[in-house]
Amino acid sequence: MEYQKPTMEQRAEIITQALPYIQKYYNKIVVVKYGGNAMINDELKEAVMGDIVLLSLIGVKVVLVHGGGPEINEMLGKIGKKSEFISGLRVTDKETMEIVQMVLAGKVNKNLVNLLQGKGGKAVGLCGVDGHMIKAKAVDERLGYAGEITDVNVAPIHDLLEKGYIPVISTIGCDADGHTYNINADTAASRIAGELKAESLVSMTDIVGLCRDKDDPSTLITKVHVSDAPKLILDGIISGGMIPKVNCCIEAIRRGVHKVFVIDGRIPHAILIEVLTDAGIGTMFVS
Repeated sequence: MEYQKPTMEQRAEIITQALPYIQKYYNKIVVVKYGGNAMINDELKEAVMGDIVLLSLIGVKVVLVHGGGPEINEMLGKIGKKSEFISGLRVTDKETMEIVQMVLAGKVNKNLVNLLQGKGGKAVGLCGVDGHMIKAKAVDERLGYAGEITDVNVAPIHDLLEKGYIPVISTIGCDADGHTYNINADTAASRIAGELKAESLVSMTDIVGLCRDKDDPSTLITKVHVSDAPKLILDGIISGGMIPKVNCCIEAIRRGVHKVFVIDGRIPHAILIEVLTDAGIGTMFVS
């Protein structure tokens, strides 16, 4: 069947339907956790950056928190260093931490800032070390400089939002002695969203959302109450790598975020579909 472009009337109808959502999110904070395939596919990356700029231009205060696992793996491979993980967290010795900081706070962060500005947005790159924004300590001595968050100072983020900028944050933390730590991006986005009392946290992933059968997208669970999560874990519906991701969603809700969305970052304009339409495409977590 040949694709039919929407008529001007249909396009106008789409914009009209978005109006109540634009009003709802106007001047509210939305934190977007960005990673996965949406980050390594150039076409998707362009679409995501365009969506974020659009949200910013209609008055949504967007905070972009990013990881960069594939880029870190690529750089470690170039120096002949193998990536190792324990319970989903990267084993981060001193040399690896230097690479992580170089890739996340340098290459990835500044590329995203550049893309946002190329789309007409105003963006400023930050890493958790700036202004001691993300304070951290070691998670486990076996993991080296993999860190857990002890405190978050969101004042620099508020300062940028008030001036109309999109803060782009790489997830590196530090302690009082100047040691830097690699922070899991889901954990960082959850904590930052909670401290900002964000309206929503949007977590972009490589799956359609939470499904009753992980191999069947048609079993997508569109809404999950925080109180339902323990039973979903007990029933095996939330399992493996989804457990820490869901725990981050729950933590954000408990810290004051109104809604958390887990959406498929492989779908073009997934953020706009989730935030500005009735349809929604992922799993929504609420209190």
